[in-house]
Amino acid sequence: MADFAGKTSGLFDTDGLCELAREVLRIEADAIRQLVERIGSDFEKAVHILLNCKGHVVVTGMGKSGAIGRKIAATLSSTGTPSLFLHPAEGVHGDLGSITPNDVVLALSYSGETDELLAILPAIKRLGIPLIVLTGNPNSTLARAADVVLDVSVEREACPLNLAPTASAAAMLAMGDALALAAMKAKRFTQEDFARLHPAGALGRRLLLRVKDLMRTGERMAVVHFREPTRAAFAAITKARAGACVVVDDEGKLCGIVTDGDLRRALLRDVNLFNAPVTEVMTKSPKVIHPDALATEALRLMQSYQIDDLPVIDEHGRPVGMLDVQDLLQAGIV
Repeated sequence: MADFAGKTSGLFDTDGLCELAREVLRIEADAIRQLVERIGSDFEKAVHILLNCKGHVVVTGMGKSGAIGRKIAATLSSTGTPSLFLHPAEGVHGDLGSITPNDVVLALSYSGETDELLAILPAIKRLGIPLIVLTGNPNSTLARAADVVLDVSVEREACPLNLAPTASAAAMLAMGDALALAAMKAKRFTQEDFARLHPAGALGRRLLLRVKDLMRTGERMAVVHFREPTRAAFAAITKARAGACVVVDDEGKLCGIVTDGDLRRALLRDVNLFNAPVTEVMTKSPKVIHPDALATEALRLMQSYQIDDLPVIDEHGRPVGMLDVQDLLQAGIV
């Protein structure tokens, strides 16, 4: 690695790279920070347009603005505002058919004079649908045609040549995030709503999965009566291939738990405990959880008390399942 660095140092100007990186971050951070002062009535109007949209928010832009637009469309969709991205160059070759009278168009162009966007502007106007524009030029052709203009202009790009869209792209993305999240809050979009839109991801699993979805029941749950001997607990755990068994009273209510660790320690202390009542080795008043609790809540409880098995009880205190930390691992909760 050192040799490689030495060989390339003669080919490239590597002086001040870290300082340049710091300057890039400072410029982009300042560009976003300056947007704060521009949030006002125009922003509120844009959010209201999004909230009143009966169809999709059609996001469009070319080049780097198009790349930012795709991300904004994805953020809108994932936070409760149905959205899609329309490539403007494809739009003039038939894809304008994806825009309906129920839609809203969100157009991104830093110059406000992007030819491809201006080419689809007449079609948008004929549909009579709202047009929101994010631009660095509020006096541009695109801005003059808009219902709402959000100014994302920057003092300069982070590019040393002041050419590559960098600070302007960051500002555009940040304003798009602000729009999406303001609409999300106004819609009272909840964690459960978010999870429903992300069922396959880790976020969805953490927000959707409940204890009842993962707990072990039936033959996979080891249960013994409190009057039975300790060996019965050993047999129940072995049969269920579990790490613990619940102990119940005459009414079927939970009165304790015995783990395989409890059994090993008991036998090391006194082999005669194998025939003693299970109550002599069980843990009384164990930590429990209800079936409708989130799996993440169960994980926090198990981590807090350093336990691997958690009895699941109903409203009457009767065990209805057992949750093993391995179940959480397999579900991707941990």
